[in-house]
Amino acid sequence: MPLESFAQSKPTEPAQQAQDITHATPRGKKLVLTDGTFHLVRSYERKGDRVRYYSVERSAWEEIPASMVDWEATRKNEAEAAALDSKIEEKKKEFRMARIAEEVDVDASIEVAPSVFLPDGAGLFVLEGKTIRKLELVGADVKTSKGRVLAQIFTPIPLPTKERVELPGPRAAFRITTAQPEFFIRTPDGHDPELELVRVRVKSKVREIETVNTVASGEKFEERKSVSVERWKLAKGVFRLTLSQSLEPGEYVLAEIRADEGMDVGVWDFGVDAPSPKAGAPAPAKPPGKKKP
Repeated sequence: MPLESFAQSKPTEPAQQAQDITHATPRGKKLVLTDGTFHLVRSYERKGDRVRYYSVERSAWEEIPASMVDWEATRKNEAEAAALDSKIEEKKKEFRMARIAEEVDVDASIEVAPSVFLPDGAGLFVLEGKTIRKLELVGADVKTSKGRVLAQIFTPIPLPTKERVELPGPRAAFRITTAQPEFFIRTPDGHDPELELVRVRVKSKVREIETVNTVASGEKFEERKSVSVERWKLAKGVFRLTLSQSLEPGEYVLAEIRADEGMDVGVWDFGVDAPSPKAGAPAPAKPPGKKKP
């Protein structure tokens, strides 16, 4: 007979006194008595008008009259313990699922679009429609004004300096035509990168990423034109980057920003081109010209 039946039936009935009831618990619980006290037991069984239980405190089997047990309070306590056990199991399940997500092999393929998988290995990738391509890491140059360098040589007083972080050439070799691309990065050591998307300034034969002004006190101020991106963790060391705005045609870089160091000079460069008109599309109409007299 289940424990719940004890609160509703009277143990004086002969048929019920003859039944043997055994209840085992995974750990010590309360067998509540009518005087308000309780025994901490591992398991108990009722035979007629006697209750035999294994005492957790004394590590021995003991017996008491069944009439001494407050069955309603014992049932209530057991229900509360069961509810608590259920919550603990749910928390354990959530923890296991989080650990599974955290321990996903960084080299495992991840589906980034229907039937499109992120290639294995570390790197930065861009998704355009059904096509995913890898961007190459390039090194930027740091240029200091020659006039400021000469001034530093000929005066012992620290002077403000200005440095420019540049890439050679006015255009990146890697081109895309999507205004809302998605980027994916898999880091080689599984760390969480802080990435920034920067629109570069094209100046003659170079692309200027940022300028770094160092004042006389040694404090540095970085200036660059950043585009807002959102980062989503897919697995350990694997992240998806989405844009909060469409990209205008131009030149861009993705750079890692390191704490207390600023922007890494190793960057991923690419250019955005306006999409070409579709084949068969009518040419834009020309404004009407003046008729000759």
